[in-house]
Amino acid sequence: MNRAVYIIGEIGQNHNGSVDIAKLLIELASRPINMGSYSGEVHGIDAVKLTKRDLDEELSASQMNMPYNNPNSFGRTYGEHRAYLELSDEEHYEVYTFAKEKKLDFVETLCAKRCLSLLKLFIPDKLKIASRDLTNLPLIESLAETKIPIILSTGMGDKTDLDNALNVITKYHNDISILHCVSQYPTEPQNLNLLSISYLRNHYSQYVIGFSDHTIGISAPVAAIALGAKIVEKHITIDRDMKGTDQKGSLGPDGVNRMIRDIRLTEMEMGTEDLFIDPSVNNAKEKLERSIASIRDLHIGEVISDEDIHLLSPGTGVRWIERNKIIGRKVKSEIKKDEIIFIENVE
Repeated sequence: MNRAVYIIGEIGQNHNGSVDIAKLLIELASRPINMGSYSGEVHGIDAVKLTKRDLDEELSASQMNMPYNNPNSFGRTYGEHRAYLELSDEEHYEVYTFAKEKKLDFVETLCAKRCLSLLKLFIPDKLKIASRDLTNLPLIESLAETKIPIILSTGMGDKTDLDNALNVITKYHNDISILHCVSQYPTEPQNLNLLSISYLRNHYSQYVIGFSDHTIGISAPVAAIALGAKIVEKHITIDRDMKGTDQKGSLGPDGVNRMIRDIRLTEMEMGTEDLFIDPSVNNAKEKLERSIASIRDLHIGEVISDEDIHLLSPGTGVRWIERNKIIGRKVKSEIKKDEIIFIENVE
């Protein structure tokens, strides 16, 4: 990762079963963001993510055959709906190739062992283990065996579930990222518990810690970065009014631009964990800080006392903490009332 924060645009099922729509989403993700007077144009999203399912290992027969009649349905049953939204291995490869042409990383969520057939066609930059599969240890082991970097989401698991998954993966490698997540769609603010990011950073510091967001809007990703998240994953869409269950909870083009703008600004704003005088404030410091000044006209030969001084701007003279350099000294040159007293004015 070349950036402080690695942004993943999650396509998920927002391609609606269409390679062309998936490519439009990649076009959106690859657009540079104009930061205006801050730093000009910056690269936006770092990676896009698709999901691959094997419907034979997806749901029970009764759930697959369940009638699915709603405005977002793409089939008579839930199984037909899911089948409509699936892209073939070859279509995933086509989308992967397009993402690479756009200089984006490609992340793949694999939901079943047989989905590893994708790896015969291409190798994703990272594999994602969905929240629901945090306890699917056979799948996790199969993914870990590939040695491809893994991203875990914690949206449905507790510490024990996370530790069990990590114990499996670390038998093969340690290139692991952990994303705080809440699997409520959309996630209500009071349920988000962003301080879990701090918990993960403190207890799993050997891994990259991030945030997978399902809230409406962009405030949560920005807050997550302030808490130290190094990865942000967010659903994106070309049109929030499109058919599909995830479209309304995703960011459209304007939302993507605003999120990236605010993330990159927050990166700039974070700085280092220290207290110091930044060079950018030197002019203000000189103009506005206070120096020791005369309360009255001070004449040559007079000894300056505490009653003769107070503080005025600018900050080009002697600071109060150093007043002993002035108190008890004789005036060497005339000092008018309410003027800064410099070392060279005394002897």
